[in-house]
Amino acid sequence: MFRPMRRASRAIPEEAAKHLLQQSRRGVLAVNGDNGYPFAIPVNYYYDQEHDKIYFHGAKSGQKVDALKQNDKVCFTVYGNEHFEPGDWAPYVQSTVVFGRCHLIDDAAATEARVRELGMKYYPGKEEVEKEIALGIKAVQLYEITIEHLTGKQIQEK
Repeated sequence: MFRPMRRASRAIPEEAAKHLLQQSRRGVLAVNGDNGYPFAIPVNYYYDQEHDKIYFHGAKSGQKVDALKQNDKVCFTVYGNEHFEPGDWAPYVQSTVVFGRCHLIDDAAATEARVRELGMKYYPGKEEVEKEIALGIKAVQLYEITIEHLTGKQIQEK
């Protein structure tokens, strides 16, 4: 169903790809947008490795919501772990590409719980997270990506 990676020699183990997904701070969500055009936007997210799901939040209306109501298939990409090998002048970088289905979560309690987990990834502490939740949770739409396929690779940028 999913294509194999064309340059398999550049593949990283699945656990390394999941580790990159766990530690990265932003990813790019791609959906099937208006008039057949792809629509890709950067999002902050939380990866629940135990359940193999990705969560992010956003507005309750807009192009992303409209696109997902038409077609729930998405692609989500993160990249990072840039490093240099001894003797090389060009850096190596890793990426993880996820294919899955994205659903809008309508349960208020689940939304608040996941937004709290998401907030703990980005805010300095629980106090700041709770303050933000109290101010704006009613306007938040939670999104959940169920991962169907995941690959990771490493390339040298030269």
